[in-house]
Amino acid sequence: MDFTVDVLWVWHIGGMEVWITRTIFNTWVLMACLVLFALFVRLRLHTFRDRPRGFQNAVEAMVELFDTFLKNTGGEKLMPLSPWFFTVFAFLLLSNFSGVIGLRPPTADWATAFAFALGTFVLIQVMGLRYRKGAYLKSFFEPNPIFFPLNLIGELSRPVSLSFRLFGNVLSGLILLSMVYQLAPVFLRFVLPAALHFYFDLFIGALQAYIFCVLSLMFIRGAAE
Repeated sequence: MDFTVDVLWVWHIGGMEVWITRTIFNTWVLMACLVLFALFVRLRLHTFRDRPRGFQNAVEAMVELFDTFLKNTGGEKLMPLSPWFFTVFAFLLLSNFSGVIGLRPPTADWATAFAFALGTFVLIQVMGLRYRKGAYLKSFFEPNPIFFPLNLIGELSRPVSLSFRLFGNVLSGLILLSMVYQLAPVFLRFVLPAALHFYFDLFIGALQAYIFCVLSLMFIRGAAE
């Protein structure tokens, strides 16, 4: 278990160096798993029936549960964003869980966490302009134009705070687990890590993926309404 970001390969493309880090490689692995699962579900669609059972029941329950969560959290206006947030939640959940099988979670790298937070920031601006138009731009100058710099800083701080909350929680668990593997007595290395993996990788991992989506939806809903 190692919490450093290693460079696995260096590719030379068009006279430029492209570093393939462990974070990038693990991200590709997790993306491949999600794509394969999506393809498997797509191939099974023709066998789905009006009365769901087994695998079909699990898939439909999962989708309906997330749609209900998004509707209750973001409201009807944000329902078109359901596929995006379902994908984000699935990737963050799988990424945070990947530490259980020995992978370094991509979300333990701030660049990955910030990329998702930046996506939320873009959606905040797009949905704010779509539903409130000029009123959204005017909100940056309220209650007085002199507050524009502070309002702008507050808006720009959202992706930073979102990314650091996710990144910090995942990385702290990774560092603690690495210390346990390296410093704990041999007889504790077979017991203590299992409990810590359950807490940091599974419980905290699921909680942070949920919190990221909830906060993102609340920010976007606030801009849209």
